[in-house]
Amino acid sequence: MSLSTKDVAPFGGATRGIGLSRAAGDAGPAAPVRIVHLGLGNFFRAHQAWYTANASDSAEWGIAAFTGRSTELADALTAQDGLYTLITRAAGGDSVQVLGSVSKTHPGPDTQAWLGYLADPDVRIVTLTVTEVGYVRGTDGGLNTDHHEIQRDLAALRRDPRAAVRTTPARLVAGLAARRTADAGPLAVVSCDNLPENGAAAARVVTDFAALLEPDLADWITGNVSFVTTMVDRITPATTRDDIDAAAALTGRTDAAPVVTEPFTEWVLSGEFPHGRPAWEDAGARFVDDITPFEERKLWLLNGAHSLLAYTGSARGHQTIAEAVADPVCRDWMMQWWTEASDHLTLPAQDVADYRDALLERFANPRIRHLLTQIAADGSQKLPVRILPTLRKERAQDRLPLGALRAIAAWVNHLRGAGAPVKDAAAEQVVALAAGPLEDAVPAVIGFLDADLAADGALVAAVTELSKQLTAPN
Repeated sequence: MSLSTKDVAPFGGATRGIGLSRAAGDAGPAAPVRIVHLGLGNFFRAHQAWYTANASDSAEWGIAAFTGRSTELADALTAQDGLYTLITRAAGGDSVQVLGSVSKTHPGPDTQAWLGYLADPDVRIVTLTVTEVGYVRGTDGGLNTDHHEIQRDLAALRRDPRAAVRTTPARLVAGLAARRTADAGPLAVVSCDNLPENGAAAARVVTDFAALLEPDLADWITGNVSFVTTMVDRITPATTRDDIDAAAALTGRTDAAPVVTEPFTEWVLSGEFPHGRPAWEDAGARFVDDITPFEERKLWLLNGAHSLLAYTGSARGHQTIAEAVADPVCRDWMMQWWTEASDHLTLPAQDVADYRDALLERFANPRIRHLLTQIAADGSQKLPVRILPTLRKERAQDRLPLGALRAIAAWVNHLRGAGAPVKDAAAEQVVALAAGPLEDAVPAVIGFLDADLAADGALVAAVTELSKQLTAPN
């Protein structure tokens, strides 16, 4: 079911109040489950599930999607047969599509369903949107084996291979162990998180955990599981009450879990699918040998700008990306950051320029309320992959890149109470580091990100001065 604003009946039409249902003809019958997804949320439903729904062979590739730890979204979607409304919000109006690629939804704690799917030979792919934090990585990029939840999950699986576990590495390893026991064949694990080389990152934490649990299992995973790297791009805000009302107005159906997104979408993948995959290229996905140039372009230009605007914009009283980029001061800071980062991208210069032009249009769309508070979360995980690569490259050329340094300074101020409230997996540690005199806080916070950068006196002095400038009266 796909509609545009010109196709729909006025709000309050005859079908108003009827919930989404496959029996009512809102989508075709549920496809057989061949993909399992971990991280059921808005981005997954606007991106991977959209690509699957729009593949030419979508009737063969149903998705069973699991939340992280909550139950509410899974319950809401189960009541709707997995159906939901995707509202594509352009500056000139909305279009809607009721998507049916999610055949089953489960709360994260449903361990037995998770293990059952992974042991099924008809399941060929596992996809992930668990955010950077979900990989539970240490400073070397491997599994953080000292993390208390990793230790707890490891002990639980040693006692019982079907035990309930909470962390992503443990859940994947438990599922892959069940697959090995069932002799269910090879599998592809597809990471769709904003991490450089996210396929390798997923492979590392999974094999690290498996090796601690059972070395032979780690060997089996190496021989039977491929880890696909992807670059994903589609701005998808959190759903509001107004969005729920808009979905009902556009479709004449009630939907407890609609998703709002922008018209732009991109998915670039690199890796092997030993047991097959949907024809995602029909919906515009691109398969390449080297994903790094696309990955860096997106992480540095889109995500890096998002982090910069989240901390500087919220401190200046803005609530959304559109508001922040409309502020000439924030916009100039973003352009300065883009100039620095663009110098180190390897894609053709015209491709980079076109991407920047597209980003300006996307960011300025006032009908996409991408909240700065949402983007500001987990800076301790995001800045190392969004900002630090360019900063290190600039310092290697003996330059002090003000755009990159301002992003760090704004994060320091954020941790000290400026702008958006702090919501971070490492909040207790980084907020404590940022306390006290600014001259002490700056090197302490930078040291958390990178000890070598904290030893760079000129860099520390520049960040300290920028932190003061950012907190000065406008």
